[in-house]
Amino acid sequence: MKKLLVLLLAFGLFAVACGDDADEPDDAPPESIVSLSSTATEILFAIGAGGQVVAVDTFSNYPEDVPASGLEAFSPNVESIAAFEPDLVIISFDPGDVVAALEALGVKTIVQSAAATIDGAYVQIEELGAATGRDAEAADLIAEMRTELDDLVAGAPSGAGLTYYHELDNTLFSITGSTFAGEIYALFGLENIADPADSDGASFGYPQLNDEFLIDANPDLVFLADTICCGQNAETVASRPGWDQMTAVLSGNVIELDDDIASRWGPRIIEFAGAIADALADVV
Repeated sequence: MKKLLVLLLAFGLFAVACGDDADEPDDAPPESIVSLSSTATEILFAIGAGGQVVAVDTFSNYPEDVPASGLEAFSPNVESIAAFEPDLVIISFDPGDVVAALEALGVKTIVQSAAATIDGAYVQIEELGAATGRDAEAADLIAEMRTELDDLVAGAPSGAGLTYYHELDNTLFSITGSTFAGEIYALFGLENIADPADSDGASFGYPQLNDEFLIDANPDLVFLADTICCGQNAETVASRPGWDQMTAVLSGNVIELDDDIASRWGPRIIEFAGAIADALADVV
């Protein structure tokens, strides 16, 4: 499943917003929203539109009061979605003719693919604010996120001269600096050891590395974004052949992240940035 998520993130970079004038909502805000994007779900609740959400996909597990509905995000069923009688559906990509089928039923849709940059994440927040009648709340959230992110970077030790490896799963898929997560690391001055593995962009910022490459790169910090999906932690990393001699392992700089927080480009990127700041405080 983690590999599928990585591929979908890469594929999603090519998707665009769809629907009946998605960036120009009707005067009346939607009353019944179905979100098939865990990031969009977090954004909707953060801007005060949670009460308009009637159903979410199985990956939407935050905040705690999301209305569980068992809908599939990666193989959405139009009939199951339509059963909730939504007037707005938000999805992260369009597999097949889902958008066309929903619009044929008169249901407005918005497709929000994986944001490649922090600014791209802000644009998606703005779009959902406009689509739900929560423009002011969306603007306030973005302003708050900008301030908090600036404060975290300003208050953290500089990571200049330090390298890192960000692990998406235990088959060694990673990210490069061209992703939104990579951009957050770069704010702290950290250098991504995976960048050379996707210098031509063929992996869309999500290359799969190998043990030899990583041991040779010898990163100063290892960030694990596969603690939930794949049960990885500092112990399992140290037990990998050859990894016990890696600088990050020897110095105790293997940082265990929450998979969801590290992979979603919504309001909780502040928590992700906070984890990086905390790690630097322990290293520098």
